[in-house]
Amino acid sequence: MLEDVRVNDRLTIPAAELSWRFSRASGPGGQGVNTTDSRVELSWDLLGSDLLPAALKERAVERLGARLIDGVLTVTASEHRSQLRNREAAAARLAMRVGEAIATPPRQRRPTKPSRGSVERRIGEKKRRAQIKRNRRSNDD
Repeated sequence: MLEDVRVNDRLTIPAAELSWRFSRASGPGGQGVNTTDSRVELSWDLLGSDLLPAALKERAVERLGARLIDGVLTVTASEHRSQLRNREAAAARLAMRVGEAIATPPRQRRPTKPSRGSVERRIGEKKRRAQIKRNRRSNDD
């Protein structure tokens, strides 16, 4: 019934490492909101898992910092009325968080100087604008 969570092409969190918890959710649902456990909490023990290599685990712990409680990442979903849709939303949210946490950092931008042509265009436009403003002045000296 509970399935693996696919993070990306190379990483899938097995269902055995996931912990699901269900409770009553507030919000829309009519009378059923008082009787249905539709709120979903999905937890994954990041530090206890052997799924990630040490470098990726370190990067994930660094990026997820405040979201981790004792090395466990927990996401909740209660925006839908049905438990099944909330399960899907929680799994997608967990996959997104883990995927962002283990993603390689973007390449640093190499600083460059503006080209000579762009500098000349900018200064030429400034001179044209200054001339327009000069022409607006009154010559009542």
